[in-house]
Amino acid sequence: MTERNVTQVTEFILVGFAHQPVPGIVGLFLVFLSLYLLALLGNVGMMGLIQLDPRLHTPMYFFLSHLSLLDTCYASVIVPQILATLMSDDGLAVSYWGCAAQFFLFTVCAGTECYLLAVMAYDRYMAVGNPLLYVSAMTRGTCVALVAGAYAGGLVGATLRTALTFTLSFCDANRIDFFFCDLPPLLKLTCSDPSIREKVIIFLGNFVILANGLVILVSYLFIARAILHRRTAGGRAKTFSTCASHLTAVGLFFGTLALTYLRGSSGKSLEGDKVVSVLYSVVIPALNPLIYSLRNGQVKAALHRALLRLRLALGLQTREGGFSS
Repeated sequence: MTERNVTQVTEFILVGFAHQPVPGIVGLFLVFLSLYLLALLGNVGMMGLIQLDPRLHTPMYFFLSHLSLLDTCYASVIVPQILATLMSDDGLAVSYWGCAAQFFLFTVCAGTECYLLAVMAYDRYMAVGNPLLYVSAMTRGTCVALVAGAYAGGLVGATLRTALTFTLSFCDANRIDFFFCDLPPLLKLTCSDPSIREKVIIFLGNFVILANGLVILVSYLFIARAILHRRTAGGRAKTFSTCASHLTAVGLFFGTLALTYLRGSSGKSLEGDKVVSVLYSVVIPALNPLIYSLRNGQVKAALHRALLRLRLALGLQTREGGFSS
């Protein structure tokens, strides 16, 4: 048996898309930068709009503001590092603990968003299935407690998964064929036997995805039953339209997470994982504000009122400036 150097690595090299030709790198950089700016503008704008418009101070938009916050953090943890990786010639060097910190923050955001989407499904069930009890059931305190529970669940899961992953030994090989510190490429680099820990890590991830997915599924089964009992087709269509945006966001987010994390690391293609990871870490945070605004009359009305107030304020300033001159 040949001996091997088992020196513990102190940094990782993120290769990312280094094999792409220069025109491809430039194109990818511009695409990722545009999506990141769109995600920041859309999600920060959504949070600001919900905060400023009193008509949006309802449980649904309280939860939506936290979804926008998570998407902003999600994108900010991943995309700047993707851009830095694209600008590097032979991969981006990241310290061991820097890699662990990114993995932790990313996992917190992903886990919390799973719980929050389940909370939002429960909120829609209460609004559609029990409209007379909705106001008394979904009080401010209840909403805050549900959101706090979502963050707590995400934090606990991320702590466990990060501890299990980064107590593995990483020897010799430190080049990660990925654009951020994610679980599948890290498991491929370890020189420990990851089988038992990998099963525990995968179980924790699967539990978060499947448990929250089950809550969402049951909630929408009850919602569907309530919609079918509506007397008029118009009433059914209006009720369903209030849930369509959330269903779209759930399908995109849980679908991409399932493709990546509901399987073990064996037999998986990192190239395929790269494409899926781009969807849930870059594309979805940019799409969610559009999904919740284009199909939502209240958000569009609030945006119209905000723009009208801005035009009036700018017009008043212009007139005051003109008078002063």
